Amino acid sequence: MQLHAAVSEAPSNPSRSDRRWVRHALELLEAEAGRSGWTPLLPFRVKGLEGVDLYLKDESLHPTGSLKHRLARSLFMHGLCNGDIRRGTTIIEASSGSTAVSEAYFAQILDLPFVAVLPRATSPEKIALIRRFGGGVHVVDDPTEVVGTAQGLAEGGDGYFMDQFTYASQATDWRRDNIASELFGQMSRERHPIPDWVVVGAGTGGTSTCIARHARYQGIGSNIAVVDPEGSAFYEGWRRKDTGFVTCTPSRIEGIGRTRVEPSFVPNLIDEMIQVADGASVAAMRWASDLLGRRVGPSTGTNLWGALQLAVRMSASSRQGSIVTLICDTGDRYASTYYDDDWVTGRGIDPAPWVKTLDRFRLGGAPAAPAA
Repeated sequence: MQLHAAVSEAPSNPSRSDRRWVRHALELLEAEAGRSGWTPLLPFRVKGLEGVDLYLKDESLHPTGSLKHRLARSLFMHGLCNGDIRRGTTIIEASSGSTAVSEAYFAQILDLPFVAVLPRATSPEKIALIRRFGGGVHVVDDPTEVVGTAQGLAEGGDGYFMDQFTYASQATDWRRDNIASELFGQMSRERHPIPDWVVVGAGTGGTSTCIARHARYQGIGSNIAVVDPEGSAFYEGWRRKDTGFVTCTPSRIEGIGRTRVEPSFVPNLIDEMIQVADGASVAAMRWASDLLGRRVGPSTGTNLWGALQLAVRMSASSRQGSIVTLICDTGDRYASTYYDDDWVTGRGIDPAPWVKTLDRFRLGGAPAAPAA
């Protein structure tokens, strides 16, 4: 009697139609993954560093224009398979923009409502893209309040808070079919097939965690370096071995840097962290755009500056090898911000001191290691 009572009082399982919808949603996401394919790995020639081969994996060529395309798909799959996302569920996310753009795209594919909670400083171009994909936008003045606001909206309106900052490292399959497996597979026929360094930034910490875990899983000896903009909590948290570290200075490099060490960031997997000045990030972003013939975003500048530091260090010790970093997103979404001199000056960012160092690279010199 007690057993029957317990069974009869248990919550009912989702209906078959709910499960059919979830299966259909997963099939749509898998089909999109097949269409998206791999992103290219581009050699990036630097005259002053002949012994070190530098590569850029171009994540800006995803359908939503950024590295976050992969994460957004994984987060939707995670929510669907956990039973958190069902037909009609409103998806809510806290973001600095790019993840929200990608999630709005996937929400549109699945015919789900989507709302992004963004800091007011988010570029107008990103906000326009979110709306183009059918998403709603909720702007907050204090960037430290985006997560709490998103949680509140989800709880108050029967929505699902996607929470990239917590689930990025859990939702991504680091064993196979990810950015790391692509990257190392593409490098396999290059002159130095095992990169000495893979250099990435940290917004959630999910990318560095995925690449580091995959490298360990496959027995690949590459070192993982994380670059962090000034004022962000990741660098100080890693340096102090304090995963609870919090700072009050929000990052001025959109897309990376946080005021707290996020749960998806795993410091034990990182071989080195490099703190990069905001002026260096902007200078390297524009320098790379000139060399590539198309615009890249500011977090790509941060990545490149860190990669150049490591390359100069290798060159100074007469060590040959390879370094891989990422083009995180297209620079078109920053036309009115980081590519606008008045906007940059108004934020107190001065790229000029770092432009001189990069000009020496352009002329084929062998400069000393650029200062952060």
